[in-house]
Amino acid sequence: MGTVPERTRVSPQGGRLVAVFIHVYDLFTYMNDKAGRRPRRPRTETMGPLAGIKVLDMTSVLMGPFASQALGDMGADVIKIEAPQGDLVRQIGPVRNEGMGPVFLNANRNKRSIVLDLKQSDGLAALRRLIADADVLMYNVRPQAMARLGLGYEEVAAINPLIVYAGLFGFGQDGPYAARPAYDDLIQGGATLPHLIARASGGIPRYVPTALADRIVGQTAVGGILASLLARHRTGRGDRVDVPMFETMVAFVLGDHLGGLSFEPPLDAGGYARQLSPERRPYRTSDGYICALVYNDKHWKSFLGAVGREALMQDARFASYAGRSRNIDHVYGELAAIFAQRSTAEWTAILERADVPFMPMHDLLSVLEDPHLKATGFFSTIEHPSEGPIRTMRMPMTWQHSQPDAARVAPRQGEHTREVLQQAGYEAEEIDALLAAGAAAQALPHAAAA
Repeated sequence: MGTVPERTRVSPQGGRLVAVFIHVYDLFTYMNDKAGRRPRRPRTETMGPLAGIKVLDMTSVLMGPFASQALGDMGADVIKIEAPQGDLVRQIGPVRNEGMGPVFLNANRNKRSIVLDLKQSDGLAALRRLIADADVLMYNVRPQAMARLGLGYEEVAAINPLIVYAGLFGFGQDGPYAARPAYDDLIQGGATLPHLIARASGGIPRYVPTALADRIVGQTAVGGILASLLARHRTGRGDRVDVPMFETMVAFVLGDHLGGLSFEPPLDAGGYARQLSPERRPYRTSDGYICALVYNDKHWKSFLGAVGREALMQDARFASYAGRSRNIDHVYGELAAIFAQRSTAEWTAILERADVPFMPMHDLLSVLEDPHLKATGFFSTIEHPSEGPIRTMRMPMTWQHSQPDAARVAPRQGEHTREVLQQAGYEAEEIDALLAAGAAAQALPHAAAA
């Protein structure tokens, strides 16, 4: 077979999926290159555990882009395939320049953008050429729409049997909701979150004020894609991975709240009592709020000792975890009365000394000044070619041996159309023809976009 490249030899101590993945990928690519089963492509200069992985990202809005951004953060070459009208989330403001809103900027770093009109045969042909040597294709339209384009799994696998074909959509394809559209709010509702919020607050049902379903399902998809790529190394074939929003979020929420409904017959009506307590909220201090969790027996003994209330540990309602769980509303109410007696600064010092878990209750301005986030360099201000100075967040994970490069800023629509098509083997004249026919489009120069 020949000599396997030195850096594909994984030490027995390797264990984390993404930490070893580039080694696995190199070995797999080497073996298949030798067998002539896939075209060679130039190795990118990108660093990171997913360096060398090519992802075609047909997703839009948030769920899919959040997932593909995570792959790009880990070093994959993510090519964002945009329709001529562009990703809708580009329009969410405020903006300096049209099409470059903050939600888009924060879900599309580490990607290149190419515009293709898939309603035109030449645009669809260009995408098929890109598919030929891609490792992953991601989409978040309904599978029926992909089939209408001739881009169902069987058609795509016929072009590239090694591809991981990842669909992020509303519902599993075996049930009556299979063809329904889905959005974050709808899935939150179906997964019981507004009901739980109303039950906990005694108020009206509300959605969680962040795109929770989109981001959790997106992160779940990352795991599914990485698992499929690793399985490809073992089996020598690609795969289709479906990631339905509804089922993913029901599993996520009911892991906490199925409660007594886990049993037959049920032991109660479901719900995790501590999380549903109306008293479970940040504690009001004499001058603000603080988030604290006096959780296990050690915390309680330490906390009550620090505030001179040791006698409460003789009360059956406080003496054990089980007792506190059964009387959680009373327990939280007692804590609320205690916290109201001192300032936030005083509580910060007391909880720190007592080793009781706590955090400040930040708002959107104060979190930017958090000393820990400053020390870790989580936020930084970088210069965007068209948007000027922008605040960005770094990927939270770090690697000792394969740390990714600094982030590529979110692209303008079609910024890399010509570059990507050239790498796919198109001649300059062919690209010009695609652009002239509207089958492809490219961004205006920086000055025109500013």
